[in-house]
Amino acid sequence: MHSRSYFERSATSIAALSRTQLKRRIKNFRGRFKLDFTDDYLDAVSLERLRHILMAALLCGRSHR
Repeated sequence: MHSRSYFERSATSIAALSRTQLKRRIKNFRGRFKLDFTDDYLDAVSLERLRHILMAALLCGRSHR
């Protein structure tokens, strides 16, 4: 389980990202699983959806280092 401060820092950081930055982070995500979204899909979804995808990936699939 992630700490509350990790969640808050991640959410604040993600909220400040632009669409281009979000797409880059999603496409280059390195975790326990691979995210495989097309550019067409990422261009079509809302900015909030992109933030949700990235936040969920960070919370669920980050490699333990």
